[in-house]
Amino acid sequence: MIGHLDINQKHPCFSAEAAHSNARIHLPVAMHCNISCNYCNRRYDCLHESRPGVTSGMISPQEGLRRFQHYKKQLDNLSVVGIAGPGDALANWRESRETMRLIREYDSHVLFCLSTNGLKLPELASEIVELGVTHVTVTVNTINPETGARIYRYVNYKGKRYEGTEAAGLLLNNQLAGIDYLTEHNIMVKINTVMIPGINENEINDVVCKMKDLGVFITNIMPLIPVKGSIFEDLPATSPHDLALMRRNCQTTMRQMFHCQQCRADAVGLIKEHRCGLTGGKQAI
Repeated sequence: MIGHLDINQKHPCFSAEAAHSNARIHLPVAMHCNISCNYCNRRYDCLHESRPGVTSGMISPQEGLRRFQHYKKQLDNLSVVGIAGPGDALANWRESRETMRLIREYDSHVLFCLSTNGLKLPELASEIVELGVTHVTVTVNTINPETGARIYRYVNYKGKRYEGTEAAGLLLNNQLAGIDYLTEHNIMVKINTVMIPGINENEINDVVCKMKDLGVFITNIMPLIPVKGSIFEDLPATSPHDLALMRRNCQTTMRQMFHCQQCRADAVGLIKEHRCGLTGGKQAI
């Protein structure tokens, strides 16, 4: 197995140094999501926003392979394929798995990274390991189900809809169990936490401490982007000062990500390049 140091030096989200030298490509093959976050509004055809959940169109696994092949020829520093939406990579597991299978046949050296809310991690973590995925990002906004009930409107799990603290508790238990399995099997795990003013800002250090106990590699505290059409659209955006202070304080507990750009689900290139590879729902190739 490739050493952790080697694979992180090729992943721009897990290494600030790699962010300046290694490109990634996000393939928007995951349409559906199995939870409803109050800060989320997944508008697909949006060319001029750079935030998670935004893409200019959906593509199939076969189109994902063609897009990867196209940009691999353009970018000799393309080292990571990420599936980060616009929904959840594991809620669309058939498409995510097939995309990785096709690309692996074409390029045996590329790294795969999945982004998920973690709801389906307990049932899919072993397959993620077997597929050779090296990096997984899990969004964990709280370890308190009561706070989670304020962040998540509902959770859909195994054909049933859950709400309130029951939904938040189910999600949290699955997140913790899945993260524990991944780290025990040497998968590099990053935790994204949205810092929501007035909701979870006083609990973020608790999240970071718990993730350290689980063997997580790095945590990424992200600012809330109030999105029109979302339940939290009228909340204030996280102030840069408060965000920086929280990151610095949590850095005394474990490694923090300071260079996140909250990328689109169809981003390609270096992290600070906000370009996408889709136009009007079709590939720009």
